[in-house]
Amino acid sequence: MSLAALTDWALGVLPLWGPWLLGLTTFLSCLALPVPSSLMMIAGGAFVASGDLALAPVAGAALGGAIAGDQAGFWLGRRLGELLPGPETKRGRLIAQALAALEARGAISVFLSRWMFSALGPWVNLAAGASGFARGHFTVAGIAGELVWVALYIGLGAAFGANLQAAADLASNALGLMAAGAVALASGWWLWRAARARGPRERATDPR
Repeated sequence: MSLAALTDWALGVLPLWGPWLLGLTTFLSCLALPVPSSLMMIAGGAFVASGDLALAPVAGAALGGAIAGDQAGFWLGRRLGELLPGPETKRGRLIAQALAALEARGAISVFLSRWMFSALGPWVNLAAGASGFARGHFTVAGIAGELVWVALYIGLGAAFGANLQAAADLASNALGLMAAGAVALASGWWLWRAARARGPRERATDPR
């Protein structure tokens, strides 16, 4: 079954299976499996707005599935870290990128990878477990990020109703702008720090 066919099927049965299906979808997405988790949450929000589903079970199941998926990925990284693919493979490069982000920003990277850089999220889970990252810090940052992710997409679905594509496009564009802004701010901060560090060194070596 293609991803498009799977998506159509999942959207069709969502009013019947509702929270159970949402929880399973967000759980699998946190393990890097190709399921339409964000679109499913948008659809869940639309069904909440129409009265076909209740908000608390929908949001609770989506959040619970995401948290459970994060913890499963962390556990797999901790137990099977030596079996993770090497940097010469595409997945290995993603894991290496996740490790670099963890080393540079720690819990902030976990938080942002839940929603702003969600494509990196499953690999951050594995990398955090494999690197020995503190489970408590991972869990707190992960839950905070998943709360943003779930609230954002279910809220968009509730606001846009049946126009799922418009909601998905808005989320993609907004997150893209936010990610670009975050990269620009990080680059500016790094350049500022580098300039400050270079200033004292240049004064110390100036013979005049």
